[in-house]
Amino acid sequence: MTTLGIYEKALPKDISWKERLLLAKKLGFDFVEMSIDETDERLARLDWTSEEQKVVIDAIHETGIKILSICLSGHRRFPFGSRDNQKREQALTLMEKAVTLASNLGVRTIQLAGYDVYYEEKNLATREYFIENLKEAVAMASAKEVVLSIEIMDDPFMNSISKYLNIKEQIRSPYLQVYPDLGNLSAWPENDVGHELEKGIDQISAIHLKDTLAVTDNFEGKFKEVPFGTGCVDFSGCLKTLKRLNYNGPFLIEMWSETSDNPEKEIQQAKDFLFPYLKEAGYLEP
Repeated sequence: MTTLGIYEKALPKDISWKERLLLAKKLGFDFVEMSIDETDERLARLDWTSEEQKVVIDAIHETGIKILSICLSGHRRFPFGSRDNQKREQALTLMEKAVTLASNLGVRTIQLAGYDVYYEEKNLATREYFIENLKEAVAMASAKEVVLSIEIMDDPFMNSISKYLNIKEQIRSPYLQVYPDLGNLSAWPENDVGHELEKGIDQISAIHLKDTLAVTDNFEGKFKEVPFGTGCVDFSGCLKTLKRLNYNGPFLIEMWSETSDNPEKEIQQAKDFLFPYLKEAGYLEP
């Protein structure tokens, strides 16, 4: 049976974890992906006390809905590849806290954004720092049996599974995997999406379902908040390819409707669009 999750930022923002997990259950999801982004508010989760963590653990047990993954996009603010030594140290501190939190909450996967740097200029040094610190991060995660999974991004640094595999050659650990976003993967015209999925199938820990507008010579693409069905993703082809490759991992619907007037309605519309493709590919009962 396919495991289907929903991104925390699709659900209303100012509710308790128990309410969030109950809503995910009501909407038919198996798990929620927690967001620890670059805001002070969400980074503060890395410093939750044992009591605060227990509230979340109790909510997981009471609802039966797990938090299987954490999207750790806080590294955009404190990147592994920064030329600022202090920021690199902060990046590793965030990583260590995130691994401990994941281990305590029963989270399987920490999704890392595939940026060497986000707000700084890129060069060969930023790539070297990224690899050096990712190596250290993988050592931290493997000690606690937590998988780090790099998302294929809206950024040329890591916009294909092939580029991830180049990094993986240098950090050969089962605790480093790839988390393809079908939208991001499809938006880059240089990517042969089917071939990319075939190349990386034995490294894929989870899949983001999202639509995007493609990058062109005179358009930088649109990677967020593109309504399903209005973008460039061939969902039928992608899902059939994954099924042929025996992909049985989780799918995660990535949306940003936490501040919208009716998040439930938007999530239902996304399900109405995606479920026929998941059924057609054999991931859901017809």
